[in-house]
Amino acid sequence: MSWPGTFKMAECGASGSGSSGDSLDKSITLPPDEIFRNLENAKRFAIDIGGSLTKLAYYSTVQHKVAKVRSFDHSGKDTERDHEPPYEISVQEEITARLHFIKFENTYIEACLDFIKDHLVNTETKVIQATGGGAYKFKDLIEEKLRLKVDKEDVMTCLIKGCNFVLKNIPHEAFVYQKDSDPEFRFQTNHPHIFPYLLVNIGSGVSIVKVETEDRFEWVGGSSIGGGTFWGLGALLTKTKKFDELLHLASRGQHSNVDMLVRDVYGGAHQTLGLSGNLIASSFGKSATADQEFSKEDMAKSLLHMISNDIGQLACLHARLHSLDRVYFGGFFIRGHPVTMRTITYSINFFSKGEVQALFLRHEGYLGAIGAFLKGAEQDNPNQYSWGENYAGSSGLMSTSPELGPAQRARSGTFDLLEMDRLERPLVSLPLLLDPPSYVPDTVDLTDDALARKYWLTCFEEALDGVVKRAVASQPDSVDAAERAEKFRQKYWNKLQTLRQQPFAYGTLTVRSLLDTREHCLNEFNFPDPYSKVKQRENGVALRCFPGVVRSLDTLGWEERQLALVKGLLAGNVFDWGAKAVSDVLESDPCFGFEEAKRKLQDNSGIDIILGVFPFVRELLLRGTEVILACNSGPALNDVTHSESLIVAERIAGMDPVVHSALREERLLLVQTGSSSPCLDLSRLDKGLAALVRERGADLVVIEGMGRAVHTNYHAALCCESLKLAVIKNAWLAERLGGRLFSVIFKYEVPAE
Repeated sequence: MSWPGTFKMAECGASGSGSSGDSLDKSITLPPDEIFRNLENAKRFAIDIGGSLTKLAYYSTVQHKVAKVRSFDHSGKDTERDHEPPYEISVQEEITARLHFIKFENTYIEACLDFIKDHLVNTETKVIQATGGGAYKFKDLIEEKLRLKVDKEDVMTCLIKGCNFVLKNIPHEAFVYQKDSDPEFRFQTNHPHIFPYLLVNIGSGVSIVKVETEDRFEWVGGSSIGGGTFWGLGALLTKTKKFDELLHLASRGQHSNVDMLVRDVYGGAHQTLGLSGNLIASSFGKSATADQEFSKEDMAKSLLHMISNDIGQLACLHARLHSLDRVYFGGFFIRGHPVTMRTITYSINFFSKGEVQALFLRHEGYLGAIGAFLKGAEQDNPNQYSWGENYAGSSGLMSTSPELGPAQRARSGTFDLLEMDRLERPLVSLPLLLDPPSYVPDTVDLTDDALARKYWLTCFEEALDGVVKRAVASQPDSVDAAERAEKFRQKYWNKLQTLRQQPFAYGTLTVRSLLDTREHCLNEFNFPDPYSKVKQRENGVALRCFPGVVRSLDTLGWEERQLALVKGLLAGNVFDWGAKAVSDVLESDPCFGFEEAKRKLQDNSGIDIILGVFPFVRELLLRGTEVILACNSGPALNDVTHSESLIVAERIAGMDPVVHSALREERLLLVQTGSSSPCLDLSRLDKGLAALVRERGADLVVIEGMGRAVHTNYHAALCCESLKLAVIKNAWLAERLGGRLFSVIFKYEVPAE
């Protein structure tokens, strides 16, 4: 097969008028190097080949720019440093690891293998892990094209490993399907302990596996009636040979024309039995007595219901037998199809009386490829790391529901993409969460709240010009900064339009996910820290003000000082370049300062951390409290990073004996959160921070900032005292919360006995 020049990749957009069939051909074309990204740096491969789809996985090293800070070297010099920046900034190249997963039709496999062969440069292996039935069929072709030995892996082992991986590393991986909701996907917060669970894999037949640990699982049941049955019987009944065409027929059918319902058997007497008249009493029951032809659509719908109900009942029985309440469904039979998920969900709910939950996975199609990759990479121990979805390089979950009207995936030539970045350090839950399984980081679910969704998407669109301007200004010596910034603008704009049509594309849509997507897109085009120069300047100004602020505080009585400290903490929080109301003030009035900010309060970086946080920390130290100060691991807006906080603390210690002795005696510890976001997910924190919290017996948590304390964690319940502080710097949000712009959140909470 010759290379087509460009491939079609799934992308959402609003479909026009007409039937859902009209939208089947809507997709965008992409050059192959935008599908097989960073292939020249690919090190290791795995492949999962099913009956119709190929899923390719590869690991690559990604070189990208990072902003590094370090103190100036003043050894041997006696210089005046009053007007010198507190540290120097350099942009350096850093290499990180990324996993790429690509899904495409088997008809493209030869062309894809040719492209990979032509672009392989740095592969470290002579073996490609392969799983799925097609691993045997295409073995010779793969070995001939790639000159890699095919090492076949057990299908079920790969599926389990892949399932464990996505459940641990993608917070909104699992969802329930709710027929009458808009949107129909309801994502579940990942349970910190994912085991045990039941995995029902629906391929040609059905396999049911009980998973107890990372490496311990057992096949507990199955059925010969599965996806192959639907395909085979469907072909006989409708003369339709393609699986997706059968699903499409089923989506337009009316099963009650073919199925015998309870009301058809009992008439009105069904109510005395406590049964709904719409329940299916006999699949295809009417076809034996009716003297009429049935439509292909109705027969396909009846067949889909029959098989889905059977699988749902079987899964429910096994879940009850093994005392499990979570059942994950995967396999090509699901394919994100609404009627299938709806019927399985109904069946599970009906037979378990709501005690067992049917769960589906955003990336269920990749489980085998992920597992095969992990098997091949065991010597590198990829499970010792945490991984995060890169929204900039992933195509996201697309609805195929004809009732909703969005463009359906073009099944012919569609390429779905998933990228996962390796995080520097493992992430775990904060030990102080009151009930980790029920913890939900985000305050507002924009997937549910249509009004809020419309507002925030528009807000991020309107802020885009300012972000582009700031990105270019952060790299004045770069000749291509403006060009890269425009590419960032286009990519992020496209993501926002996708989310307007498919708000569930990357899981639950929140302000946090919109911010994270923006950061991912900025990093994609090598803008690692657009606010680095702003922070450097603000930190320099704030450090010069610090001694005066502390002297002023020390003259106050205890009660007056506590109020001044809190006002200072909140005033520092006003300085947020991510909030439009604030950036407008800062752009128009460069002299706007700490005292002006305090006057804005109704009875970020430098001014926030140095004039707000450090005086507050100093007061805690003076009363004998040990303090763990946790800052972002990576840059996000003008929030201070861990590396910047180390330098700032060093400079403050040179001016203040209280901070100096606390650092020396380790009563003040500076650590990183593991986050690179203005928001904070307490279920994904740096493992070192969590260990320190446990070791030191922390009994008070202070969460500061609108992103960390309002957009996230506003409702977070902890098993110790907590203080959540923020200034509301968004007029719409302030009105929603019943206040005005620059209103204050000061939320002190004591856990219930």
